[in-house]
Amino acid sequence: MPQNGEVIIRFDEVSFEYGHKKPILNEASFSVRQGSKITLMGQNGAGKSTIFGLITGSLQPESGRVISSKGLTMATAKQVMPRDYLDITVRGFFEGAFSKKVYDIEPRIAKVLDAVQLSAPLDRKLRTFSGGQQARLLLAQALIQDPDILLLDEPTNNLDKGGVAHLTDFLINYKKTCIVISHDADFLNSFTHGVLYLDIFTRKVEQYVGDYFSVIKEIGARLERERMKNVRLEKDIQHRKEQANFFAQKGGHLRDVARKMQEKIGELQEDVVEVRREDKTIRKFEIPCQEGISGKILQLSSVSIMGEGEPKNKKVNVLLRKGEHLLLSGRNGIGKTTLLEALASGHAKGEHITGGVRIGYYRQDFSTLDFSQTAYEALWEGMRKKHEQTLRSLASGFLLDKEILNTKIGALSEGQKGLVAFARLVLEEPGLLILDEPTNHINFRHLPVIAKALHDFKGAMILVSHVPEFVEKVHIDYELNLSELK
Repeated sequence: MPQNGEVIIRFDEVSFEYGHKKPILNEASFSVRQGSKITLMGQNGAGKSTIFGLITGSLQPESGRVISSKGLTMATAKQVMPRDYLDITVRGFFEGAFSKKVYDIEPRIAKVLDAVQLSAPLDRKLRTFSGGQQARLLLAQALIQDPDILLLDEPTNNLDKGGVAHLTDFLINYKKTCIVISHDADFLNSFTHGVLYLDIFTRKVEQYVGDYFSVIKEIGARLERERMKNVRLEKDIQHRKEQANFFAQKGGHLRDVARKMQEKIGELQEDVVEVRREDKTIRKFEIPCQEGISGKILQLSSVSIMGEGEPKNKKVNVLLRKGEHLLLSGRNGIGKTTLLEALASGHAKGEHITGGVRIGYYRQDFSTLDFSQTAYEALWEGMRKKHEQTLRSLASGFLLDKEILNTKIGALSEGQKGLVAFARLVLEEPGLLILDEPTNHINFRHLPVIAKALHDFKGAMILVSHVPEFVEKVHIDYELNLSELK
């Protein structure tokens, strides 16, 4: 991390909470230097996006101060396109980045679209773009503001391999300050100068210097040191308790010795460090396959391919039987999400799904969930065999505690929404799984568990994912690459 750059943002014992039930920060202090490129780490729901809000001033601390240099400009590339933006045009989207009318907006738009490698007609509505294209638009809208600090919230979500490589090169050469939230380890390690680590339990922010992998190693070593220290303290405390009990029974001056030993035991107990639960991972789970189905599940004879002009219909020959898994691949904007939506709704041309087959659909924007429902209501609604204790036990395995279950979906973090969506798939017991970028927003610790569940799924499955390391862990029988269709 550049040590010669001046401090341009400083959190001075900042505390923040959403109401009295959801504290996020407790007297957190850290600083950001000019020209640094920093990763913001923390468990799903820890409050990483909240820190962005405190930095920009859209949120105000309960106590403490967020101090930023005079005249400092900031722009945020959000995780997902806000729903109320979907019906505005590209031009309106970029004009909305400025408080005043910009008369040379078109050449500016052209410049930032070129920077993110996207062709986007100015009169085209945002909802017509794929998830990957929307991710590029979100980045471009932040770039057009030419801010002093660029805040990127999960910028690689939905990006294909080429898009991630281009963004990586861009950030390596970026001269200004950048703070990034991401779960993509290789991406982060390519440009990170340091890490801000938000501990969800202490609600403090720890600051580390170094590349991403070295910091992860340092955090792991620190956790191990804390664990070993606790082991030694617990042994010492137990030994002293036994001695104190022995002396207390002897009477006389030995009772005074016992009392002093009890005081020392109290001091030692205060030194015990609470073992961090950041490393807590979701429990192993399986997605039960719908009972009573067999043989052919889905047949697809044609697909619609998106290009520069009108969509083109291409012939394919896809037949999925029970237990067979298909990887759907292709560049951003080719039509993967559109095809999945059509399949899930039963409106895809050239498609036939066997009658009675239940479809479990994981959408990258979580629009299969009702944002006005609580997490509990969403799970109960999707549950095939209603049983309160079964639901709560399953939710616990997905780190969805009582507080989260009582929270409305719209108020959850993107990572927590993802865990609710997976828990609901378990309860739905589908015959056909359709998954659109299921790794987006999910903590990297959970990904091997999720990959194993998909690998073992006994029904038919269609998967879209731009994360090769994840796909490698999932049983795949066939691949349909839309970019290669002639």
